[in-house]
Amino acid sequence: MDMEKIYLVSDLPGYTPQIGRLLSMMNYARHTTLEAVKGLTMNDLDYLLDANSNSIGGLLLHIAAIEFAYQVGTFEKRELTEEELSIWGPALHLGEQGRLHIKGHDLSYYITRMNEVRTRTYELFQTVDDDWLTPEVQFWYNKQANYYFMWFHVFEDEINHRGQIRIIRKRIES
Repeated sequence: MDMEKIYLVSDLPGYTPQIGRLLSMMNYARHTTLEAVKGLTMNDLDYLLDANSNSIGGLLLHIAAIEFAYQVGTFEKRELTEEELSIWGPALHLGEQGRLHIKGHDLSYYITRMNEVRTRTYELFQTVDDDWLTPEVQFWYNKQANYYFMWFHVFEDEINHRGQIRIIRKRIES
């Protein structure tokens, strides 16, 4: 992530123009997420506002899980396998399963998982061009969507959860 260009939605070397711009938006979203969790302890990452909430650690792993699921769905054109669901399922669905299984990790664990998934995203996006973004496929609620929208949703979901993370962090610090 080039911090000198973090506020530019622009072309990125090695990618076609629209893909580079999409990645530059994803990079900014990730930068702000990482800033929101800087310095958090394991206890902070495991903190629950109440019995039905998600932890910051759970939300961070959810961000990685969503990106992984969209890699599989858009590049491999398949659903997650049972093995993949055993790894990512609690993070995808959060709630009770997330609270039960996602805890006891330090911040570097979550950042490493997010970085591993993002590295694969970079690699996968080098294999396609701008035309790949536009074909329409069946998506939510029997509506058409294209891969451009789906990947917009990946970072839009991250931005949403970053907001939750900021609220939780304020509650921890008060």
